[in-house]
Amino acid sequence: MGLQNAILAMLAMAAGSLFPIQTAANAQLARLVAGPIAATIISFTVGWFALLAINGAVFRQFPAVGDVVSAPLPLLLVGGVLGATFLSANVYLAPRLGAAATLCFVIAGQIVAAMIIDRFGLFGFPVRDLSPGRVIGVILVLAGAVLVRLT
Repeated sequence: MGLQNAILAMLAMAAGSLFPIQTAANAQLARLVAGPIAATIISFTVGWFALLAINGAVFRQFPAVGDVVSAPLPLLLVGGVLGATFLSANVYLAPRLGAAATLCFVIAGQIVAAMIIDRFGLFGFPVRDLSPGRVIGVILVLAGAVLVRLT
């Protein structure tokens, strides 16, 4: 692994470390504001404003109206719907399973879905065959999630 890949991997880990903090904060917020859906609405609303501010100040990546209108409707909707479902489910599950167990199961689910995307080249990704090492890796992550939950 080259230096650039090592830096990117560390950035990915740093970004991943934000998720349990977000889950815990939103779970705590859910207890105060009538449940996980209300907390998720607040989270998405604040996130929307934060993205607008960051984009306006740093990136300035505002899409042309024609580009948005020409994009397939399912593609415009799927990210938001999946994100809302994902966040709401985690806000609901974390206080019940614990933060570590919830995130272990989430990671296992993410890896399984990612391997399916890779295997079939979905969403324009290059096809990557299943290998014994990849399958064993998923099994180990799932076994780790079970151990975190049961011990």
